[in-house]
Amino acid sequence: MNKVKITAVRKTSYPDLMTRYENSIDHACDVVEGQEWISIDGKCPEGMCPSAWDSLRPFVESLARGEGNFFDGWMKNPMSAMISCNDGFRPVSFYLEAMEMR
Repeated sequence: MNKVKITAVRKTSYPDLMTRYENSIDHACDVVEGQEWISIDGKCPEGMCPSAWDSLRPFVESLARGEGNFFDGWMKNPMSAMISCNDGFRPVSFYLEAMEMR
């Protein structure tokens, strides 16, 4: 199986939506742009946000199996994907790419 590199490439927030819809929370997302993780055998890397992992997992598992070319040529690198977490208030975009066959 492949190792899959996961890189947080963009983090944004929507304060207007937070004010309108979200209850005040003390702790939000700890991910920072440029942060990287390595998934081995399609497993969740240590320190990965569980909610983000839920969004990334199907793509990471496919890349780890050597599959790719999602949506018929969507990505320039067919062994990669750009996936965002499911937080509608402060989404993070993650670049996933297969690293090596083992």
